[in-house]
Amino acid sequence: MAQYEKHLRGDFNQLLRLCENAIMQNSSTSSYEGGSSWYSGEVSMAVRVYERYSMFGKNRVSLNLTLVGNKEELFLTAITSGGSQAVFFKINTFGEDAFLNTLIPAIEDYARR
Repeated sequence: MAQYEKHLRGDFNQLLRLCENAIMQNSSTSSYEGGSSWYSGEVSMAVRVYERYSMFGKNRVSLNLTLVGNKEELFLTAITSGGSQAVFFKINTFGEDAFLNTLIPAIEDYARR
């Protein structure tokens, strides 16, 4: 498992689109698996699940993205899983780290604006 969290300020829908584009455009095998959105007053929440094929591990890796916004205050958490072929413990997390790293630069660029 690899995890990334970030508090930042901005537009909820703009950041969500940025995340979706970064994940889908940075890997030819990325796929959107499902998601859910919830809105209540000024609070917004989106949960998204993506998968991609890991060449190194020769298996599928998932990335779960949760974005919560209250006006311009945003919190994002992205967690990857899968990618190991071991039965009782993880041998490698290379595929998980690589998948997460398709997202992190876009978030960091957004945070610097």
